[in-house]
Amino acid sequence: MRKRQLGKSELYISEVGLGCMSLGTEEKHALSLIDAAIEQGINYFDTADLYDFGRNEELVGKAIKHRRKDIILATKVGNRWKDDKTGWSWDPSKAYIKEAVKQSLLRLQTDYIDLYQLHGGTIEDNIDETIEAFEELKLEGVIRYYGISSIRPNVIKEYLKKSSIISIMMQYSLLDRRPEEWFSLMKENGVSVIARGPLAKGLLTEKPLSLKLLNKGYLSYSKEELEKQLVELENVDTHHSMTELALQYCLYQDAIGTVIPGASKIQQLIENATAGSGVPLDPQTYEKLQQLTKLDKYEQHR
Repeated sequence: MRKRQLGKSELYISEVGLGCMSLGTEEKHALSLIDAAIEQGINYFDTADLYDFGRNEELVGKAIKHRRKDIILATKVGNRWKDDKTGWSWDPSKAYIKEAVKQSLLRLQTDYIDLYQLHGGTIEDNIDETIEAFEELKLEGVIRYYGISSIRPNVIKEYLKKSSIISIMMQYSLLDRRPEEWFSLMKENGVSVIARGPLAKGLLTEKPLSLKLLNKGYLSYSKEELEKQLVELENVDTHHSMTELALQYCLYQDAIGTVIPGASKIQQLIENATAGSGVPLDPQTYEKLQQLTKLDKYEQHR
């Protein structure tokens, strides 16, 4: 598995990581998925305190505690569960971040987090206070680096201008190319993209077309547009599977630090890891994929 430097940090992470949200809550199964990921050369694991009320962090922590030094561990903060667990509220305050990180450390059974990410953000937040919280945690040695998970242009601009983030997590795939308008600015600032959703909820896999199109559409694609689009993409290159095309398309850009498809089955995980560590796309195939797909823009006021 090839590795890439995340931003300007000392973190070198596998080109395919594991988005841990889909691990489930059954311990034996979750641990077997993480074991399989490590066997495939994956060293980047991305969780969040929000997932399964913290249970996800507990399972990740248990799986990696005896090989912690070999793992790049990322988690997220900012969403605060209500006491009755019926929903959550947004809290990017310094007080909450500094309390929440203690709980994450306990669940993860570690004394440091490699990448601590703000799990959202709005332009109405006290961004200076949030940045101060992360910077203090860095000085305390509790976290090594920090980043944000956001698709809001105004929020991204503020963090690029004011903070020392090394990464921005964004949904990115052949069917959602919106982050591409930000790649040059991110590279100028020494920031990498962590690409979540690179398989577009399974649309960009080998799953039969009839099963892929059970839903009405995807983002700005109608069901009819999506059906036509997927058929065209499947016929682009006989040397790559659809999963390979999808992951290698994302990895073609050096602004990408890693892609993090989720997996709920070991076979799924192995297929993703194999596809992501396979033969990179040639420029002609990459350009053809770009010509076939939409390049939508983010709403600039967000």
